[in-house]
Amino acid sequence: MTLARLAFLALAVALGGCSSTPPPTVMPTATAAPTASAAAPTSRPSEPACDPAAPMPSAVPTPGTTDPDAALHQAIEAKVVEIRGLTPTAPVAPQVLDAVGLCALLRQTMARENPADYTAATERLYKQLMLIPQDASLLRLYLDLYAGQVIGVYDQYAKHLYVVAGTGVTTPLGQITYAHEFTHALQDQAFDLRRLQGDAKDQGDRGLAITSLVEGDAVLSMSLWAQAALTADQLAEAAGATDPASAAALAAAPAILREPLLFAYNSGMKMAVSAYQNAGGYSGVNAMFATPPATTEQVLHPDKLAAHEPGQPVVLPVLRLGADWRVTLQDTLGELQLDILLREAGGVDPAVSKAATAGWGGDRLALIEGPDGATGVVLGTVWDTPQDADEFAAALETLAAKLRAAGRGAGVEQSKGRVFLITGDSEGTAMALQGALFGAGG
Repeated sequence: MTLARLAFLALAVALGGCSSTPPPTVMPTATAAPTASAAAPTSRPSEPACDPAAPMPSAVPTPGTTDPDAALHQAIEAKVVEIRGLTPTAPVAPQVLDAVGLCALLRQTMARENPADYTAATERLYKQLMLIPQDASLLRLYLDLYAGQVIGVYDQYAKHLYVVAGTGVTTPLGQITYAHEFTHALQDQAFDLRRLQGDAKDQGDRGLAITSLVEGDAVLSMSLWAQAALTADQLAEAAGATDPASAAALAAAPAILREPLLFAYNSGMKMAVSAYQNAGGYSGVNAMFATPPATTEQVLHPDKLAAHEPGQPVVLPVLRLGADWRVTLQDTLGELQLDILLREAGGVDPAVSKAATAGWGGDRLALIEGPDGATGVVLGTVWDTPQDADEFAAALETLAAKLRAAGRGAGVEQSKGRVFLITGDSEGTAMALQGALFGAGG
C-alpha cells in the first residue's frame, strides 16, 4: 500500500525516467505488514480509528453487481491492458468500502497473513532492538499507518478490487489509483502473486524484494497510463490532492515500518523503470517476474540484480542454553533493514550506516526467550570482504553502546569472518546468550 504523496513523487520520477521511451503500443509481507496492495491516499473526511481491540468483523463486503462508474472503469482497464501488455483472464469488479469496511479488510488481512503469536513475537523483537516504543502495540501502529493512507486495495486472495469511499474514480487521483490496482489484478492473473510471494514468515528480506517488484511495476504502469490519459492540469490536481493528517501519520510511524513500505514503491519503481528501458518495453519487467529479485541488496544495486547475486545462508551457532530457552522467531533483515537498525536504534550517521551495510553478504536474526520472561536477540551476519565485516562491526558497536545505555546487555563478536550482535533484556541474559554462542570457540 502506498502512502501520502508517495505515488506522486514516484509518478514524477517514473514519467521523467520514461519520457524517452514511449509506452508500448500493443500486485504484500515483510515482517508483519498486510499484503494487500494499495495506491496513494487523498484528502478525505476525518474517519474513526481502526481499533484492533474491537470485535473482529465477520466479513468484508463483496463486490456487487452494479457499478455506477462501469464505463470509466472499463476505459481505464482497456488502456492499462494496452500499456501493460497483459491480457485479463477474468473480470475484476470493483467494490466501494467505507471506513468500517476498510478497517475490516485491513484487520482480516493482518490476521490471515500474520497470526497473533507471530505479531506478538515481532513486537517483542522490535522492542528489544529499540525499533518501536516500549509501550507501543505493533498491531495498532500498523493499523494507524495503513487505515488513514489507503484509497485502493487489490485483495489477491478474494480477487477483489476495492476503492475507499470519498476517493472516487471520477477524480484524477481516483483514476490513477484504479490503474495501479487493476495492474495488480493483471499481475495476479498472469504471475500468481500468492505463489510468487510465498507464505514463509522467516524470509522478510526476500518478501520485501518481491513486493518491490510487484509495487514498482504497478507504479510504472499507472505512470504510463497517467502520461497517456490525463492532461497536465489533471496531473497537477492529483499531485495536490494530499491530506496533511495522512502525511503526519506517515511521518510519525517508526522507521522500521515506514521505510520498507516506501522502499517497495520508490526503489521498486526505479528497478521496474530500468528493466523497462533496458528491454525497450515490458518484456524486461515480465522477465523479472520469472526470476524475481531475492534480496533488497539486489533491488538497491543494479549490478547485484544483474548478477543474481544471492544472499549467503547464515546458520546461528547451536545454542547451549537448556530446555527452558527457545527460539521464538527467526528472520533475515537484509541490507535495507540492517541500515534502518543502525540509523534508528543505533543513532549511526546515515552515510556511515549506508556504507557499513553496502557489503552485505547475508544475515540471520533470532528472538530467543527463556525463564522469567528473559528476552534476547542474536544477529549473525556475513560480508563480502573482511573490510566490509570490520566496517559493519564498528557501526554495530555504536548500536551496542546505545542498547547498554538503555539498560540492556549487548555486545559485538567477530568469529570466522562473521559479525554477531548479542543483546538481552539484562546483562545476565546477554552474557548467557554470549556464552552459549561462543563459550566453546564460536
